[in-house]
Amino acid sequence: MRKSRPHPVKNEGPKFAAASETVVFGVLPVLESLKAERRSVEKVLIAEGSRERRFAEVMDVCRQRGIAWSHVSRDKIAGLVPPGANHQGIVALVSPASYVEVDEMISASETPLIVLLDGIEDPRNLGAVIRTAECAGADGVIIPERRAVGLNETVARSSAGALEYMRVARSGNLNRTIEELKRNDIWVVGTSIDASIDHTQWDWRLPSALVLGSEGSGLHRLVAENCDTLVKIPMYGKIDSLNVSVAAGVILFEARRQRSAGNEDL
Repeated sequence: MRKSRPHPVKNEGPKFAAASETVVFGVLPVLESLKAERRSVEKVLIAEGSRERRFAEVMDVCRQRGIAWSHVSRDKIAGLVPPGANHQGIVALVSPASYVEVDEMISASETPLIVLLDGIEDPRNLGAVIRTAECAGADGVIIPERRAVGLNETVARSSAGALEYMRVARSGNLNRTIEELKRNDIWVVGTSIDASIDHTQWDWRLPSALVLGSEGSGLHRLVAENCDTLVKIPMYGKIDSLNVSVAAGVILFEARRQRSAGNEDL
């Protein structure tokens, strides 16, 4: 077993501003938002029929940072900005809440309980997982930077206020993040219907990171291989999978039950 990790001083948790979607519009303001990287740009929308040369630098920066951009109708862009605003045919959707570093989650408690999400694309699911994690007292949620939904207005609304209190970090590479967690003596526990043990058989009193995949494809192969162990939730009906937020609730509250039991027989 890995050596026990030092006991950090528990902090009071993140202090986030209220979550509300921010729309930046106009060529130069959008470009500055992309270059500054002070807040996470979720997506850039460009009006159909616009001259591509005008937005070439914007699209180049988007490609470099892995930020999605797409063409939409000019009416859609007009609907995102204040009436009469000169949007110049371009807007950027900026994340409604600040991301934190993974280190902050690791140092949040003596026995961290962290959630990693592998490829969750539905913002309602992400919001529901954040709500569940907050209710279960998890120390944070880690999401990928690419091929997954980020923090947006729908996520904030679906979290029912939990986004105000839950640490959320973005990972450029989940497998590297998993290795970072292991180096900090945190056990990485993935989920799979093919796992040989049930979720109740893992000792969640250990510092643990729960890895959840999408309903359709589950965990990516390499992510699953990099986990210390895999667990499953037993299914008794005809459907063999749960919504990701429901699965998170089942496992996280089992972890909370075990931790509440302390050293007593589980």
